[in-house]
This record gives sequence, C-alpha cells and structure tokens, in this order.
Amino acid sequence: MDILIRSENPTDIESIGQVTLAAFTGKFSDNPTEHLIVNGLRDAGALSLSLVAERDGKIVGHVAFSQVTINGENLNWYGLGPISILPELQKQGIGSKLIKEGLSLIRARGAKGCVLEGSPVYYQRFGFKSYPGLIYEGSPAPEYFMALPFYEDVPKGKVEYHKAFYTSI
Repeated sequence: MDILIRSENPTDIESIGQVTLAAFTGKFSDNPTEHLIVNGLRDAGALSLSLVAERDGKIVGHVAFSQVTINGENLNWYGLGPISILPELQKQGIGSKLIKEGLSLIRARGAKGCVLEGSPVYYQRFGFKSYPGLIYEGSPAPEYFMALPFYEDVPKGKVEYHKAFYTSI
C-alpha cells in the first residue's frame, strides 16, 4: 500500500474531520469528540503538528501533536493525539507511519518528549511507557498514560493538555 505522509493543508480540513469522526464513532462512544478536539486545537493556533496519511489522493489518516504543560509550565513536551485511521484501513501500518514521522518532526523541532493516553500494548512499540511521577488526571488508569522522553530527564508532575481537549466534551 502506497501511503504519503505529509503536513495538512487547508483543503484537508474537512477530510480530516470525516476521517477522525469515522475512526472514533462506536469505538468509545456513539458521540465522539475527537474531531472537535482537532478543530479546537487548529482554531486556537495550538495544533503544533498536523500530519495526514494520503492514499491515491484521498486522506485516510491523521495525527495531531500539541504542546502540553507540566505543573503549569511549558517544558517543550508535546501530546500525541488524536490519531485517526479510516476503520477499513486500520491495522495496516498507517498509524505507525504517522506516529513515527510525527515523533521525528517534533524531536527535530527541539521537543524534549511526548506524552499520550492510549493502549500500552500498542504504544510501547514506539518506546512509550508509564512514569509514576508523571500524571494525567484524566486517564482511566495510570498505565494508559505514557511518555516518551527524547533525552534522559522525565519531568515529574501533573500534565495538562490544551483546553480544546476539555471544552469539546
């Protein structure tokens, strides 16, 4: 499968919303809000990195990265998510390509690390793991909140995502 990973452009916005909605509908709820999070980040100028996966000229996947704060401070850490792949194309490596490219790009921009909330089984393959001193209060269980430091130091404290993650609920 030939997949092109590239930065979003303005003509992709509607397709990104459709892919994100399709990817999350019925997964955790029948009324997903992940597409609203992406739009909220974009509208606030807080969508630090937005990559799309394109196949045959069609958007089939998307990943968002935005800065997070730790104990209220910007320490140059990012949050990965939401990440969305059309349901019929999931489990074919598209998400992995988006994640690897996104992590590479934020690291090249000087990021100190990245956090996310998700399945340990899936995200550990990229080097993410739980750190007891790094806490996200919105996580259903501590093992689902993970970090990938790009250097040795992992800060301790409370992580907060951009307000778009909370106002779209």
